Amino acid sequence: MRSAFVRMLVILFAFTSCSSSNRGDESNVFRYNESNGITSLDPVFARNLENMWAVNQVYDGLLALDDSMRIVPALAGAYEVSLDGLTYRFYLRRDVFFHDNECFESGRGRRVTASDVVFSFNRLRDPSLASPGAWIFDVLHNDSGCIALDDSTVQLRLKQPFPPFTGLLTTQYANIVPREAIERYGDDFRSNPVGCGPFQFAFWMEDVALVLHKNPKYYQTDELGKSLPYLDAVKISFVRDKTTEYLGLLQGRYHFMSGLHPAYKDELLKSDGSLRDLYADRIHLASRPFIKTDYIGFLVDDSIDAVRQSPLFDVRVRRALLHATDREKMVRYLRNNAVFPASGGFIPAGLPGYNASLGASSHYNPSKALELLAEAGYPKGAGMAPIVISTTSDYADLCEFLQHEWQKLGIRTEVDVMAGPVHREKVAKSQVAVFRKSWLADYPDAENFLLLFHSRNHAPGGPNYTHYRNADFDALYDEANSTVNDSLRYAIYRRLDSLVMHDVPVLPLYYDRVTHFVRNEVVDFPTNPVNMLDLSRVKLTELKQP
Repeated sequence: MRSAFVRMLVILFAFTSCSSSNRGDESNVFRYNESNGITSLDPVFARNLENMWAVNQVYDGLLALDDSMRIVPALAGAYEVSLDGLTYRFYLRRDVFFHDNECFESGRGRRVTASDVVFSFNRLRDPSLASPGAWIFDVLHNDSGCIALDDSTVQLRLKQPFPPFTGLLTTQYANIVPREAIERYGDDFRSNPVGCGPFQFAFWMEDVALVLHKNPKYYQTDELGKSLPYLDAVKISFVRDKTTEYLGLLQGRYHFMSGLHPAYKDELLKSDGSLRDLYADRIHLASRPFIKTDYIGFLVDDSIDAVRQSPLFDVRVRRALLHATDREKMVRYLRNNAVFPASGGFIPAGLPGYNASLGASSHYNPSKALELLAEAGYPKGAGMAPIVISTTSDYADLCEFLQHEWQKLGIRTEVDVMAGPVHREKVAKSQVAVFRKSWLADYPDAENFLLLFHSRNHAPGGPNYTHYRNADFDALYDEANSTVNDSLRYAIYRRLDSLVMHDVPVLPLYYDRVTHFVRNEVVDFPTNPVNMLDLSRVKLTELKQP
């Protein structure tokens, strides 16, 4: 074990010491830092963004999303859907090969076939694996849900129509793996990934670095017929300190940095959200709307005595808090206008189903808030126990802003800052009454936001952390999922969002924006509304000195 560890250190040192003047070595290696680390390179466990970004470089699925959220062919060169919306048939490309690996008898990767798709999908559905992504195939028919018609044709059969289904197939959970690798590595497949994506696994020293090399047999080409990817390798570091990551970007050790941390937001951005001129010679800001909503959740479970007895169980109190929150000011001063104040309902702007008209009934109106409190029997907050907002350190500033806003109404408010894992567990187990949370869509359909409010999705088994329950909502939601006509379904989505905002189990704060700070030597860096990292078309050039 010791000698193997030493060999890994030698390899890592040699890799990171390449001369930057030697093209094909370090100069054509894309480098970024993942401060939260990576827990698995197995696509069935690609639950968080850190895992998803790495997994997306190694694997491909039947379908993919382009930068405009359009569903496009990937391993499936074409597909068709039956008129009743129940049967999907996918026709695989014949020029796709798995990465070379010792799991194959020849040591060379073989062609991807329909049986690989069936194996991968059935593996994801296997309850013994306990994949957090198994739910994407809940809609599949139990018996004939996934079959290979021949070596290049896969047929999927649904229990009932579900129009967003093709979007589910673009998630990393639905990526294709070879049976041989699973049989050889077992649980260690998490650190010995074999896929057919643009990059193939080289080595991973956990908590130090992950290195991926170019897949020389990748099937995708650019518009001129040149093979992708352009990069020779990708190196992911795991430095946990955000300041070190920030300095690494400015010094050129990393090619991009994602997100806007409060520690450096004022250093990098002007008050209007644009990049400060001081850094324009080294980096640029890549940004676009993100299908993600940050919100405050209220536990409204009427089966819990403490909830029923709380003033927050009265919808008028929750509406008062909604009207007492100046979201435009919050975004301007705490996020430098790098995000969008929630101007509608829970569905973010940019997705079909977004309901801009809801902004009129939820806008900042302190007078209305005081009126609602008085109607509920708490004039100027009199008689109300303190509200405790549970959050993590990254969002303490937002919750302290809410504390200040709500206390203007006379409502005593406290902020309880917890470690991330503790906060997630307490929210999932309904152990906190008010909490800050965010929801990032797994696929580009508003249904993915609305599922947070269906009664069958109550946490901890599902993402309905508020335990909201409304029979009218449930019936309308089910109707939307059986409506194949897009325009009719989007109209139902708007009605569903109206129901949520009427009952206020959540207080939408803002719709997020993808924010990447990218080195100027990086060309064609992708920025998309699902914040998925795709390095297959990225190029590196020499940075011109001023």
